[in-house]
Amino acid sequence: MTTTTAYHPRPIDPVALKQLRDTDDAGRPCAPYTDPEGGDPLRCCLRPVAPGERVALVSYAPLRRWAADTGATPGAYDEQGPVFIHAEDCEGPSPDGEGYPFARSGALRTLRRYSAEGRIVGGRLFEIPEDATAGFDAALAEAFTDPEVALVHVRAVEYGCFHFEVRRP
Repeated sequence: MTTTTAYHPRPIDPVALKQLRDTDDAGRPCAPYTDPEGGDPLRCCLRPVAPGERVALVSYAPLRRWAADTGATPGAYDEQGPVFIHAEDCEGPSPDGEGYPFARSGALRTLRRYSAEGRIVGGRLFEIPEDATAGFDAALAEAFTDPEVALVHVRAVEYGCFHFEVRRP
């Protein structure tokens, strides 16, 4: 059964992935490896790594890349952090994917709200409920009630890792 979400979780853009597979946003060359255990969240296809897959841990600056496309000037809010991606091209998220990615009940997330200028205009601590889709839908609806919010970054609280982005519908 597919659970339809009210908002569209966005993976890393294919053009950005191509660049990250060469040099990451910190200027380091990509260093692929085979993950024997799996489980880490892939930001290219919004699913966990399967054991034995070739992946890379790269530095990614999501707000910087969005700003380059929109003309925003995030200033000090331009940050980068580690994300897992496939080492080679992948098909991206499954078109029949269910719900929001990496939505384990009880996990803590922060939903950072950004303006069209790339400035933080709010945030929210979010504990993923049993019905993760309904919980995310409500939290994102709350974020977008503020007309100043252009996009929301969903991040893990424990490590601050970027999970996915949602843009104003």
